[in-house]
Amino acid sequence: MTTAQLPYTLLDVFTDIPLTGNQLAVVHDADGLTDEVMLAFARETKLAETTFVQLPTADGADYRNRIFCMAGEMPFAGHPSLGTAVAVARRRGVKGSVRYVQQTGAGRQPLDVEISPDRLAASMLQEPPTFGAEVDPGPVLSALGLEPADAHPSLPPQLVSTGLQHLMMPLATPESIGRIRSKPSAVDAVLAEHAAFGIYAAWCEPEHGKARTRMFARSDQILEDPATGSAAGPLCAYLHQRADCAAVDIVQGVEIGRRSELHAEIAGDRVRVGGSAVVVAEGLVYL
Repeated sequence: MTTAQLPYTLLDVFTDIPLTGNQLAVVHDADGLTDEVMLAFARETKLAETTFVQLPTADGADYRNRIFCMAGEMPFAGHPSLGTAVAVARRRGVKGSVRYVQQTGAGRQPLDVEISPDRLAASMLQEPPTFGAEVDPGPVLSALGLEPADAHPSLPPQLVSTGLQHLMMPLATPESIGRIRSKPSAVDAVLAEHAAFGIYAAWCEPEHGKARTRMFARSDQILEDPATGSAAGPLCAYLHQRADCAAVDIVQGVEIGRRSELHAEIAGDRVRVGGSAVVVAEGLVYL
């Protein structure tokens, strides 16, 4: 059996401090890999997501980004998009700024990347937001180990997508965020009922453009995500619609020891989400 030697980048995304933020593995030049091998390698890394960079098949795209979690391929995700763009720019020898259009299962997303000795960063325009149904807060709060009083008094839970559907769950106080003790089987049931990727629990200060968040996905993928760009976009769209908040700085991952910082802002009919990244390791994988 012939084994391919493929370049590999390991990054932490939505942070500039190594070993914080959200981890991402990127495999370059991955056109020859089968779906089965990509999924198997994603399970080998045991990270929330692993991406595979391929030649584009869509007009106007600079590269194709195949995104895999341990449960299978995903149409779209936030930190794998930003981290992959940074890894691609570094591999292509970019110095300074560059704009890419990536191809994912959700469409084509423009990304801006900054490569300098002092900072690696990227931002992206996610898909136009779509707003789903409002949801009964009771089962969602119960799945998070919270009480009815922890629900925000005027911001109801709602399904929102900017490429991947999440359930926004605004909470009443910052203490509510800290009290979360998720119940994986109950989280799974809520997500299955509403066809959502994750529950995005958020304490928001829309008047100050700030939020503290935690994200809980299916138990066969990851129990708690340290940074979720695909949910930050929907939260920004949600706050813009309901509280006239056009930009929000989000802190996530504190409770699991991987502090992350995300910025989201309204840009026309889309949301732009961005943050820093740091490379932790580079090398070859044999697949």
